[in-house]
Amino acid sequence: MADRMVCLDDFEEYAMQTLPRNARDYYRSGANDQQTLQDNRDAFKRFRLCPRMLRDVSERNLHTTIQGLHIDFPIAIAPTAMHRMAHPEGEVAVARAAASMKTCMVLSTIATSSIEEIAEVAPGGLNWFQLYIYRDRELTKQLVRRAERHGFKALVLTVDTPMFGRRLADTRNKFTLPPHLRMANFDKLTFKSEGVKGSRESGLNEYAASLFDPSLTWNDVKWLKKFTVLPVIVKGVLTDSDAVHAIASGADGIVVSNHGARQLDGVPATIDALPEVFEAVNGRCEVYLDGGVRTGTDVLKALALGARAVFIGRPAIYGLAYKGQEGVQRVLEILKDELSLAMALSGCRSIGEIQKSLVIHESYYLSRL
Repeated sequence: MADRMVCLDDFEEYAMQTLPRNARDYYRSGANDQQTLQDNRDAFKRFRLCPRMLRDVSERNLHTTIQGLHIDFPIAIAPTAMHRMAHPEGEVAVARAAASMKTCMVLSTIATSSIEEIAEVAPGGLNWFQLYIYRDRELTKQLVRRAERHGFKALVLTVDTPMFGRRLADTRNKFTLPPHLRMANFDKLTFKSEGVKGSRESGLNEYAASLFDPSLTWNDVKWLKKFTVLPVIVKGVLTDSDAVHAIASGADGIVVSNHGARQLDGVPATIDALPEVFEAVNGRCEVYLDGGVRTGTDVLKALALGARAVFIGRPAIYGLAYKGQEGVQRVLEILKDELSLAMALSGCRSIGEIQKSLVIHESYYLSRL
């Protein structure tokens, strides 16, 4: 089997064949008709590469930094929930894989492994913590303090989730967290740790509706900035106006994201939104991207259009389902190798040499027909 896993689609195919329906449908589904889910991937194909020749690419350097900290290559692990549905070690295996590859892993608030577990198994890893601001502000503060205390290096505040989007597969399945699992960051709070027990529709949607605060505004970003010592990365920005709001609220970074196409169907693909956000930021903070990344050329295009790094969600889950830590490492290795090859074939010897002129939208060529 190992020899057959040569691209990220191979891991997805394996996961779709082996995961239980409840988990499989949860991981793969998008909102409503899943238009944006498909477009997140298709949009990368609408950008064409314009390589430069005879550049001596015998050596390539993929190293970069995010929030001033070193990573070996600009591909990191996005926050996704409930990894132990895919593998018994869950987020623990993913954190070890990211640390071994010298890149960043973002732990979800609604993970099945706790902040403390991740700090214990990957003490030297570059770990960030994804945060929702709950109705209970004291609970939110407790999560932040735990992340700070256990060596996490940044907070990734999700801003596109006043409530969860409608995912039809989860509704049909009446999605529930398997009974042997729990929301590990809330162990001492029984309802919050075991709350994903659906009844009428999706248990996760009911859980979120009971705990998330739909009244959040940009002032809540300022509130978070006032009491944390960590950089705050705002995740879920798709427009120039929201990018400006994020910066005015004190954001140290922005993730151009549509939540894996799981919130509002019909929004732009993230690679389409990236240039607008990057231009609005104008160098005032780092910009990252998630959504639809499956190949090294996808990564190259995102970097050329302004992303400091990209984050992958579903591919890491599928690697985890395949072979735990080893599977996640293999996913990262494939993407890293594909990026290195794409850089060589494009005439780029370092991340700094990847410029906007490297990509052009297909409409340029279509207009000349």
